[in-house]
Amino acid sequence: MKEIGIYIHIPFCIKKCEYCDFVSYCNKEKYVPQYINALKKEIKNNINKEYKITTIYIGGGTPSSIEENYIADIIETIKLNMNDENLKEFKNVEVTIEVNPGTVTEKKLETYKEIGINRLSIGLQETHDELLKSIGRIHTYEEFLKTYNLARKIGFNNINVDLMIALPNQTIQDIKENLEKIIKLNPEHISVYSLILEEGTPFYNKYNENKIKLPDEELERNMYWYVKNTLENNGYIHYEISNFSKKGFESKHNMNCWNQEEYFGFGVAAHSYNNKTRYSNTNNIEEYIKGSNKIIHEEQTLEDMQKEYMLLGLRKIEGINIQKFKNKFAQNPIFIFKEQLSKLVDEELIVIDGNEIKLTNKGLDLANIVWEEFI
Repeated sequence: MKEIGIYIHIPFCIKKCEYCDFVSYCNKEKYVPQYINALKKEIKNNINKEYKITTIYIGGGTPSSIEENYIADIIETIKLNMNDENLKEFKNVEVTIEVNPGTVTEKKLETYKEIGINRLSIGLQETHDELLKSIGRIHTYEEFLKTYNLARKIGFNNINVDLMIALPNQTIQDIKENLEKIIKLNPEHISVYSLILEEGTPFYNKYNENKIKLPDEELERNMYWYVKNTLENNGYIHYEISNFSKKGFESKHNMNCWNQEEYFGFGVAAHSYNNKTRYSNTNNIEEYIKGSNKIIHEEQTLEDMQKEYMLLGLRKIEGINIQKFKNKFAQNPIFIFKEQLSKLVDEELIVIDGNEIKLTNKGLDLANIVWEEFI
C-alpha cells in the first residue's frame, strides 16, 4: 500500500502580514463555501483506498479564520475516502492545523480535537506587541497566551509555536525575552524563521524605499545561534535548520517532505509530489473553484531525484544517511556527487562522518551555498 501525505491549503486571511508572499486573500470570504466544495471534490477525485495516509497538514493563509464546520467537512471527506485499516488507525495519523491568535475560539479548538486534529501550529512570531503590530499581525501576545492555554485545557499535547528573527527594529534582547517566555510554556515544538524579503510584499517595497531597516548579517547570525544554543540547552532537539522539538515531537509531515516522500496538495496554489512528478494547482481562486487543470512543474529523472534528495537531506541536522541513499537509488552518493562533496568538504561547509553527510556549523550559516551545489 502506497503511503502518502496530504496538504490542504486554506487561503483566507483576516489581514495580510507585511512580509507574507503566500497565496492568501483578504476580503474574499464570499468564496469560502464554493472553495470548500471545490476542495472536497478535488480530494474525492484523487484519494482512494489504495493509499495509506500518514499525515495531514492544513495550512494557509489562516485556516482558523474560517468556520470550524468547514474544517470538519474537509476531514470527513478525507476519512470517507480512506481504507478501513487506515481509518481504524486514524489516531496514529499526524493531523496538523495552523491557527493564528485572534481567530481562534474555544468552540473551534474543541471541534478540531473532536474531528481528529492532534497537532496545532500557532503563529506567534513575536512576544512584543509593538513588533507584532509593525509586521502586520492582528493579535497581541495576551491573545496568543489565551489561545495556547485554551488548547492545553482542551487537551492538545502536541503544539508548535512559530517565532521570527531578523525583523525590523528587533534586538537580541527581544529574542532573549521571546525565548524565556515561550520556554516557560513548554511547547513540544518551536519553529524559528529568519525574515526573508520577498518581492511584491510591503516589507520588500519599504526596504527598497529605505523606510525600514533590517538587522545586519552579523546580528542575524548572532540571533540564530542564540536561539539554537538556548533551545538546545532547554531540552529541544535541533533537527532541521529552522525547527526544534522535544524528543519524539518532530513534525512528521515536514520530515516526510524532507525525506522525499510523496504527498498530495489540495486547494488553490497547493503543490503535490507523486509518481516522480511535481505539480501544483492554479494560484487563481476563481479558476480553482471552476476546476482548473493542474500545472506540471517537473517530471523528475533519476538524476533530478538524487540531487533533490541531497538538497532536502542537507536541511536536516542529522544530514543524509549514506545507506538510505543506497537503498533508495542503488548507488553511493559519495561517488555520484564526488566533485560537489569534495568542494564542500574543502570549504568546511559539510562533513562526511561515517555513514552520514551533514552540515558543519559554518554550513548552517551558509546553507544556501550548500544547496546550490545540488540545484
